[in-house]
Amino acid sequence: MLPTTSVSSRSQGNGVLSPRDAARHTAGAKRYKYLRRLFHFRQMDFEFALWQMLYLFTSPQRVYRNFHYRKQTKDQWARDDPAFLVLLSIWLCVSTVGFGFVLDMGFFETIKLLLWVVFIDCVGVGLLIATLMWFISNKYLVKQQNRDYDVEWGYAFDVHLNAFYPLLVILHFIQLFFINYVIISDSVVGYFVGNTLWLIAIGYYIYVTFLGYSALPFLKNTAVLLYPFALLIMLYLISLACGWNFTKMLCSFYKYRVK
Repeated sequence: MLPTTSVSSRSQGNGVLSPRDAARHTAGAKRYKYLRRLFHFRQMDFEFALWQMLYLFTSPQRVYRNFHYRKQTKDQWARDDPAFLVLLSIWLCVSTVGFGFVLDMGFFETIKLLLWVVFIDCVGVGLLIATLMWFISNKYLVKQQNRDYDVEWGYAFDVHLNAFYPLLVILHFIQLFFINYVIISDSVVGYFVGNTLWLIAIGYYIYVTFLGYSALPFLKNTAVLLYPFALLIMLYLISLACGWNFTKMLCSFYKYRVK
């Protein structure tokens, strides 16, 4: 069920938060509350997080609709429950172990791969992309008449996690069933299947990212976030014409990194 508590009860008569409530809504206070809940699993709503993961594939607009409800009820766009992050981390670990198994890696090589994927591919790249999108959206996409509003960095990171999850499932789970028997073979079918999965995965990432920022009513011209689709399709067609196999390149890179 969606929360229905009104924020008006936390405000003073003139519509301004009291000093005590304002302190609770600072970025530091929100961050502390979020990190504290990481160690209290009973306070996490895993059922709702699973619901979000399902709808990120079938209807991602519904996921961002809930972010609107959170803003109305808790006065923040970013998640205050780390359940989604915890489930994503578990899924990341399981899928990476499966990737190591498919590539015939040993135990320690798989551990190295897991550390690389978690701290570089997910966290490191995620922090970089979230910070870049946070800067761009606040610098260029905020409406002039609404300069009092800004994009929360936590929300930018949430958008990255939302977009990263479908990409992870497609490239680190669905693709596993085709790697050894189809994709890494030196054939047209191999790089066609592999590159098409990359096209779908990155396309999902771009689209879910666009939905995340277009859901914020104080941003303008968010359609520019769809422009990378043109470059993506162009790169896809060039890869097919040149016989590039992105999955084979990724497997070779992973094997090189764990040596």
